Amino acid sequence: MGVARRVYQGAMLSVYVDLALGLAVSFLLLSLLVSGLNEAVVRLLSIRSKFLWAYLRDTLDGADLNGSWLPARVRDVFTRLPFLRDPRPRYSDLPAPPEAGVVPDPRAKADDAVIKLLYERVREIDHAKRGRTSIADIPPGRFSVAVMELATSEDGDVERFLAKLKAADSPLYGHLKGVWETAQRDLGRFRQGVETWFDGEMQRLSLLYKRYVKWVLAVLSLLVTLVFTMDGLEYAKTLLRDNAFRASVTAVSEAGPDAYSELKAQCAGADPVHCVTETMSRPALVRMLGQALVSVSFPEQGGPSVEWNGSSWWNRLMTPSHWPGFLLTYVALLFGAPFWWDVLRRVTGIRSRR
Repeated sequence: MGVARRVYQGAMLSVYVDLALGLAVSFLLLSLLVSGLNEAVVRLLSIRSKFLWAYLRDTLDGADLNGSWLPARVRDVFTRLPFLRDPRPRYSDLPAPPEAGVVPDPRAKADDAVIKLLYERVREIDHAKRGRTSIADIPPGRFSVAVMELATSEDGDVERFLAKLKAADSPLYGHLKGVWETAQRDLGRFRQGVETWFDGEMQRLSLLYKRYVKWVLAVLSLLVTLVFTMDGLEYAKTLLRDNAFRASVTAVSEAGPDAYSELKAQCAGADPVHCVTETMSRPALVRMLGQALVSVSFPEQGGPSVEWNGSSWWNRLMTPSHWPGFLLTYVALLFGAPFWWDVLRRVTGIRSRR
């Protein structure tokens, strides 16, 4: 009797482990799809690059007549920043001039005088994107070297360089003045101080960027949930009741330690469609997405077929009994792909490579 009970308990434990695997795989792939869609939008609109240069314009030249260059609201990140006010400098394929330019006289200062001086020093790492710079990241060490090059353009007199920044009403003056005083007017320590300060600013900017983007991910998660009408509760019941289906889904998780990096490369790269057509074309996952507004089937022979499910999709969407499952899926997607990969890794025992 005790042996039979242990066998039964072991079988039930296996079922629940398979259930956890199936849900983790499903939520992982849908989360990667959300990340891929977000990445596609960000790359198409060059959000990261514009976000960086909006900050640099505020820091180096200050706000213009239209106010701060950095967006104040989430909506501005995807409306004003991409379409109405492009803060990026014009692209130039010329190498950096042998000598750095000098801060112009305040009477001749343009709105982008200092930003142009900085761009001249870093444009060796640039390539054009619709006539604008595509630089989305400036290493702190490279920024500090650029500042030192600008400072030495004043015959190595940092005090004179700071005085010109102050006269030009550049907000950079206040930051560099504090670093210069902290470095006790030592050029080596000043360069290190500028690097440390800029590194801290980039971390703060990254947190601000993530705070804006998380709302976009929330919207995309809702859209993916509704477009695919993924009922997490219904799917869990199917996994529990259908042994063959549960086995086919959990088999997806047996790809080994490199599975996440491969999925991430496909789903969060430049072509999220590749993720859908390749990764989600496995029979078990096609069944999971069979209730989508547009379903795709992949027969063993011939090309994929696309079917419009507008009527059944709308009926499913308007059925209150599915709403708790939709909510479960939506909340699950908010955790993100790294969370579900970690769950999958812990359940399967896959170890990350060091």
